[in-house]
Amino acid sequence: MTDVNRTAWVIVNRTAGGGRCGQRLDGVLPSVQQGLHCVVHNTTGPGDATDIAERARAEGVTDVIAVGGDGTLFEVVNGLMKGEGALPRLGILPFGTGNSFARELEDRSPEALVAAILGNETRTVDLVRAEHQEGVLYSINLFSVGFTAVAGELTNARFKGLGVAGYIVAVLLTLVRLRHPVFRIRCDGGEWEDQPCALLSFSNSRYTGGDMCMAPSADPSDGLVDCIRVGAMGRLRFLRTFPKIFAGTHVDGRWVTANTARQVDFDLDEPVAVMVDGEIRSLRVRELRVVPSALEVLA
Repeated sequence: MTDVNRTAWVIVNRTAGGGRCGQRLDGVLPSVQQGLHCVVHNTTGPGDATDIAERARAEGVTDVIAVGGDGTLFEVVNGLMKGEGALPRLGILPFGTGNSFARELEDRSPEALVAAILGNETRTVDLVRAEHQEGVLYSINLFSVGFTAVAGELTNARFKGLGVAGYIVAVLLTLVRLRHPVFRIRCDGGEWEDQPCALLSFSNSRYTGGDMCMAPSADPSDGLVDCIRVGAMGRLRFLRTFPKIFAGTHVDGRWVTANTARQVDFDLDEPVAVMVDGEIRSLRVRELRVVPSALEVLA
């Protein structure tokens, strides 16, 4: 029986997952509609999901369901956080390619996801608020600079249709031109750090690029962001280290450091390429700050 007190806006990127997202939604949507009143909004381009989610909050919608991949989830989260009024609960139907954040869910089968949405099963998750020169954005999964951002940019430009395999191809191509930039940062008001590094990742959850376990100890509900630094290393050592990321054992190497923080300050002279939840932005970042228990997720 439909719960008349619950209205869900279902925000769908039908082209996600190589075009399979829409078909997968069609298979489960009737079940969702049996339990709550649904209004389906199909996105037509970048930014649509953000605008729709912002309107949903303004109109007092109780639940918003993001249907797509990491990029769709990123847009929906930022739309919700831009809006005013009571914050809707967030449902996730991860029908995209990587679905990195959704790997934190205990059971990602369509049946279990629908059951959680209909059964009002919730958990609270943190967000990472990034303040930059032009404004603010939020990350639910990962904020990264250096190698991962460069590889992510290449993936989106040339290999998106290959899924996780496309990211691996981009990694290998990026390795040919491996750089060790300096990103001056400090964690929780400590000493400034400015060592050259291959990459810096600030992870709210464990995975990136699908099943790459960037931050094996990350917990999206602990009020902390996991800071992973891969130091300056040669191409051969990097190539040997990279496969360990799938098991999360890369953090055991002496070239990799891992710690946690509630706030990270940046001192950058200019904008840099940033990967935020699989999306690439050019940002002059000033601060990352964890927003504890920011969202209630139906999961």
